[in-house]
Amino acid sequence: MQRRDFLLALAAGGLPAWSAAAPAPLPRFAAVPGGVARVELGPAAAAPQVELDGRRVLVLAAQSQWIAVVGIGLSAAPGSSLQLRVTTAAGTRALALRVQPKQYATQRLKVAPKHVQLSPDDLARFEREREHLGLVLRHWSDDAPPALQLRPPVPGTHSSTFGLRRVFNGEARNPHNGMDIAAATGTAVSAAAPGKVIDTGDYFFNGRTVIVDHGQGFLTLYCHLDAIDTTAGAALAAGARLGTVGATGRTTGPHLHFSVYLNAAAVDPALFLPPAKSG
Repeated sequence: MQRRDFLLALAAGGLPAWSAAAPAPLPRFAAVPGGVARVELGPAAAAPQVELDGRRVLVLAAQSQWIAVVGIGLSAAPGSSLQLRVTTAAGTRALALRVQPKQYATQRLKVAPKHVQLSPDDLARFEREREHLGLVLRHWSDDAPPALQLRPPVPGTHSSTFGLRRVFNGEARNPHNGMDIAAATGTAVSAAAPGKVIDTGDYFFNGRTVIVDHGQGFLTLYCHLDAIDTTAGAALAAGARLGTVGATGRTTGPHLHFSVYLNAAAVDPALFLPPAKSG
């Protein structure tokens, strides 16, 4: 449906079915590395299909048009232009998304070599798990999430922020791809939004982990759990218990590592949560 046809239909009281739906509450937008961008797609009779680097992007109805909600990877270079591929019944077009600058904090630590150098067996295990988790994080389901605002999965202060760049013994490691929430072992962890459990496991770095799909590539991860109280395939309501806080995997103490993914890119969970205290 072209804009002129849409306006005529609106004047006549004949809205397309998608426009009658209430728009989902949206996160705070920041087109930065590790952020979330809103890209307006205009009106159409059916939802456009949007891809970034060959991965599907979440598309929602918002008022009189469709919008793409795009996750921007932490590795995206500030000033670079990301190319979105937008397909509708009228054809395919490209849209450019400019990445804005953002500076994350850096933490320099001196630790025993055993904490940063993996044995051959541990390295082989890590590589197997990384391949598996890469497939899980690219999971796609067609149903749109009812909301993109999340509830805190556990009470507590944020003990380590998203995007923190860590340097161990002078060697840079990957930036922190989630937020850490301080809580005691055994504290209940709940689903941040309604969704379906698509993976559970005990991983080398993440420890006991639950991954929940909320629709269209919108995923949440809950790591270092002491216990997992759900199973793959389970449907969870927002606030449903899925496990307890622990210190499993590579960690120095009990806490919840909480991550959010959009189109397989880790994005800042704080954009989806109500403001909280930092510790």
